[in-house]
Amino acid sequence: MKKILSLLVLLVTFASCEEDVKFNNPAVQGLKDDELWRAAQYTATRETDNSLTIVATNGFEILTLRTASVDPGVYDLGVNEQNKATFSVSVDGIEQNYQTGTDLGDGKIEITVEDTDMAQGFITGTFRFNAVEDDGTVLNFRNGVFYRVPIQPVGQ
Repeated sequence: MKKILSLLVLLVTFASCEEDVKFNNPAVQGLKDDELWRAAQYTATRETDNSLTIVATNGFEILTLRTASVDPGVYDLGVNEQNKATFSVSVDGIEQNYQTGTDLGDGKIEITVEDTDMAQGFITGTFRFNAVEDDGTVLNFRNGVFYRVPIQPVGQ
């Protein structure tokens, strides 16, 4: 009887264990002012000058990351206009636009070698930045990741 009871408890224990694993592959996400921000749609475009533009949106917010090249490496923000991060919010006719640029904001975009494959057409990396609105308000993004985002060929 003890064996049957032990077997029954063990069976109930294993039957009640369920894991709902949700993979976020590909993805663009990060902590925007310490709250998780995740894109519902995203694209990466390799331009004719070999620069990269990633656009990610969740409906009313648009994140744009630009680097001077698609080559793996670290691209500093707040130094020039070639490497730039922008974040736009448009709700009920009110728009807010935050950006980095020459002597404006700071941060980094890193394109990593791991999980980036230009031949198969996807790119991976990390980002963090402080972007500034016209009124001086600062928006902070940290622990940002773009993972295996498909790259659109030039001219599409």
